[in-house]
Amino acid sequence: MPRVGNPKNRLRHFIREWRLHRGLTQEMLADRLETTKANISRIESLKQGYTQDFLEACADALLTDTASLIMRDPTDPEGMWSIWDQAKPAERRQIIEIAKTLIRTSARR
Repeated sequence: MPRVGNPKNRLRHFIREWRLHRGLTQEMLADRLETTKANISRIESLKQGYTQDFLEACADALLTDTASLIMRDPTDPEGMWSIWDQAKPAERRQIIEIAKTLIRTSARR
């Protein structure tokens, strides 16, 4: 059984993409998090794991939420959340209704 924290078992995240999306260097993010550029580099390259505290502080520094850091690529223009972010409130209501209808009709098949 692999040891906890084995780098081979680390899941992909989008910390680097969010940092670049916000126009920050590793050093700038490290300054905001009161850590080192080396730590940021190791975490981004999956050589080092992160803690929940790190993830929360990183999300605050990158003006996003923790879930987005681990599951949402901000550079993907076709990603559902990228589309959602661009939608106006009325369009968001339509998106929700269309998604509900799609799921309902798919379940009948």
